[in-house]
Amino acid sequence: MRRIRLTVAYDGTNYHGWQVQQNGITIESELDRCLTELLGEPVEVIGASRTDSGVHALGNIAVFDTTARMPAEKFPYALNQRLPEDIRVQAAEEVPSDWSPRKAPSRKTYEYRIYRAQFPMPTKRLYSLFCYRSLNAAKMQEAARFLEGEHDFKSFCQSGAQVESTVRTLYKAEVREEGEDLVICVCGNGFLYNMVRIIVGTLLEVGQGKREPADVERILAAKDRGAAGPTAPPQGLTLIKYEFL
Repeated sequence: MRRIRLTVAYDGTNYHGWQVQQNGITIESELDRCLTELLGEPVEVIGASRTDSGVHALGNIAVFDTTARMPAEKFPYALNQRLPEDIRVQAAEEVPSDWSPRKAPSRKTYEYRIYRAQFPMPTKRLYSLFCYRSLNAAKMQEAARFLEGEHDFKSFCQSGAQVESTVRTLYKAEVREEGEDLVICVCGNGFLYNMVRIIVGTLLEVGQGKREPADVERILAAKDRGAAGPTAPPQGLTLIKYEFL
């Protein structure tokens, strides 16, 4: 039995997230379907990040086991002929049979895009959050700095999530301007359920003057989801890359 690792990019607009669901098509279910069809054996992939409905990725990671002899580097070509055009395998390689993307030490980078203008732009509606209000990017950046380092991010985890620990390390949390877009970029060793979107919702409140940057420190200390801001909509969020350490 061989284990193959895939790097998968996708537009999450038309999918009910990554993980297989009974009520709709997901990225995982499409990969399973196409791999099973291609290899003639039941295949179930294991994903590194279970992105939510509407969230995009440039490089999510998945592994699967197979008895097929097809060279690993051929899988992207074979799968991309079968997958919907909004899912594409970018790379494939063979890894040890016990290697797991969920257990291997890694750092993950997410970006959330906010489009600031007087009116919405139709071509940006699926990949950014429209905001007609002015935002204080400098204060948002000041607030983001409080998130860097190792913290208990319980306040930034959706209530009811089942996790052993809510402690995570953020190596980077920054806010940058790219023309009319405001980009919130976070890189860490792991993320809790809805963590990035709650961070974005909180930073937006800072940018709108509803909170002060130093409030983020108090939110972390509270360890209470109710202390943080709202969960931002999914379409502005993209998983940029995984780096295995």
